[in-house]
Amino acid sequence: MARLRPVDFEDRLTLVEHLDELRTRIVISIVAFGVAFALCFWQNDRLLDIANAPLPGDRNPITFGVAEPFTTTITISAYAALVLSLPVILYQAYAFILPALSPREKRYVLPFVLMAPGLFIAGVVFGYFVVLPAATNFLLNFNDAQFNIQVRARDYYSFFTLTLGVMGLIFQLPIGILGVTRLGIVTPEQLSKNRRYAYIILIVVAALLPGTDPVTMLIEAVPLILLFEGSVLLSRAVGRPPEAAEDREVAVSEPPPSEAA
Repeated sequence: MARLRPVDFEDRLTLVEHLDELRTRIVISIVAFGVAFALCFWQNDRLLDIANAPLPGDRNPITFGVAEPFTTTITISAYAALVLSLPVILYQAYAFILPALSPREKRYVLPFVLMAPGLFIAGVVFGYFVVLPAATNFLLNFNDAQFNIQVRARDYYSFFTLTLGVMGLIFQLPIGILGVTRLGIVTPEQLSKNRRYAYIILIVVAALLPGTDPVTMLIEAVPLILLFEGSVLLSRAVGRPPEAAEDREVAVSEPPPSEAA
């Protein structure tokens, strides 16, 4: 395995050296995932207790197949291991593409790289403590007098991981808005002017998210709208294209023609 070393923007590596570095970083990512998976499988009972906590009435999911308890435990452990090893995997990906970026580009990319894990964790926490309890309480108690409601483990854990994963992804909305404003595709003023259309799009996105009930849709739509408004405010401060920001600074620093005369 090749020894990893810092690579500068001016360095010129051969194709073989690039492939060798890529292989090394993939191996490191796999090892990190393997260690995290071993830890999660060792503590799988705690993971299942955490996953079952949002269920109302101290319910426990049921299984039907002979192998379903084992396969379900493996699946939950793998998802948890992916979350634990995600910082290492993201760092390896960032370190691999880092040499291709100029020093100026690194200054613009680094804040986005640092924001992504924090926003993802915030989305997962919001989904676990707010969205999941509301969704499970509404769905499992809806018309319960007419049904013998049981929760199948495979279906519930799929719903659990999908909801948390999607909430982590939609919390990346600020990065997307900052990216398009930084690239000059749209301006903060255009976003503010067309916010009513943005709200409609965000509500449609919330309706397509896991939950399928109006209560969950509203709970998921609120953070989307708040994230949009916060992203617009942030883009006004730091999200303008570098050229536009420099032009504004020059325009402010230059005296009016009458004063110059």
